Amino acid sequence: MHRASVLVVDDEKTVRHLVRTILDREGYEVDEAEDGSYAIEKLKNDVFDVVVTDYKLGRGNGFDVLKAARSQAYSPEILLMTGYGSIESAVSAMKLGAFDFITKPFEPSQILESVEQAMQKRVSLVGPPPRGGGRWPIVGNREFVSASQKMKKLLEITDVIARADSTVLIQGESGTGKELLARIIHDKSARAGRSFLAVNCGALPEPLLESELFGHVKGAFTGAVSDKKGFFEEAEGGTIFLDEIGDMPNSLQIKFLRVLQNREVRRVGSNQIKSINVRILAATNRNLDRLVDEGSFREDLYYRLNVIPVTLPPLRERPDDIPELVNYFVETYGARLGKTMHGFSPKAMELLMTYDWPGNIRELENFVERCVALAGSPVVDLKDFRAMQELGIRLGNMKANPMSTRMDEASDSWEADFLIQQLEKNGWNQMRTAEALGISRSSLWRKMKKHDINPPE
Repeated sequence: MHRASVLVVDDEKTVRHLVRTILDREGYEVDEAEDGSYAIEKLKNDVFDVVVTDYKLGRGNGFDVLKAARSQAYSPEILLMTGYGSIESAVSAMKLGAFDFITKPFEPSQILESVEQAMQKRVSLVGPPPRGGGRWPIVGNREFVSASQKMKKLLEITDVIARADSTVLIQGESGTGKELLARIIHDKSARAGRSFLAVNCGALPEPLLESELFGHVKGAFTGAVSDKKGFFEEAEGGTIFLDEIGDMPNSLQIKFLRVLQNREVRRVGSNQIKSINVRILAATNRNLDRLVDEGSFREDLYYRLNVIPVTLPPLRERPDDIPELVNYFVETYGARLGKTMHGFSPKAMELLMTYDWPGNIRELENFVERCVALAGSPVVDLKDFRAMQELGIRLGNMKANPMSTRMDEASDSWEADFLIQQLEKNGWNQMRTAEALGISRSSLWRKMKKHDINPPE
């Protein structure tokens, strides 16, 4: 079985050995470094899946290790430990790409749980480990799992987009893989060896977001005890990914517009202008055209961002991808959970194909993980769905896809839901509904009687 590799960085020998013991007991392959400089050298010469690092180190600090790790082509997940915890340092760590932030003293279960969750994310990004054990393959480029022509055409142009070095606006619903596409563009670009920093513009309050993006000087506000670089400066030479750009406060939009126009930033509280060399990729799940019309998003900023527009289609518009993604996630979580899995039964897969997946790939992944974890046999079947319902686990209100219009696309187990959806869609007109379903009116009547479906009064 695969042994995930973890680098533990702490200048206290007892802490390093404690973390190593916790992880050794669970089968992880663990290496150690006693300071930041030594850790950075190890990152240059070896490949790790997870790095667990203290913030305060003898030489360098945890942020130095984090930045060095994020600049690697095969970037590991980072867990930052500190006895000097604060909200600001926690936010900074997470926004620089740390997976989790752990405050000392900690319980052994905290370390183990965070490493396991980091590995779960690792598997979902770079795929399952090789069969038969051994180290993970070094993967420079991430790829979408896709079989649909719609996605293949989109992915074919990523090489051109990557080379262009222009601003890209990625639009799509939540869970469609916008950040993954941004990372692919970065990995294929000439900036691949430099930093990729991701910032969620909707996750931070306005003053903190301004400080995180643009930096600040000592004394700029209460708590600004020293000068601090912003993410635009931190990403120098690399790429910054601004997620949920539609949630950026209006007052910051004008400052961001200047960054796009002049490639210059000014830290909060400073009069000094700094030039930057950074590529900007932005993403949103909101309709920016509508936000512009409503006056909540600047029109000039929209046009500056929309140099190369890319739209990721929702999963319901590319159902051919569902079997590929399901098989990928089955293999991924089967390997992680140590279970031999052979996929979903035809009936179970048929049902997945009829659901519209409003949460897109993220929802599908979570659902498959639950199925793999609870399945009583190597093949996930409808009985496993029912077992989850009996355990009180919601199936995401799974119903037939309203875009489906053939009766043979619906699973028997969810036939009643499917019929009600189609009857409602056709105003409870049984003749129109039967024609849409491709069955006779008498057949529809028998099925309605079978499921005790009656028209509303």
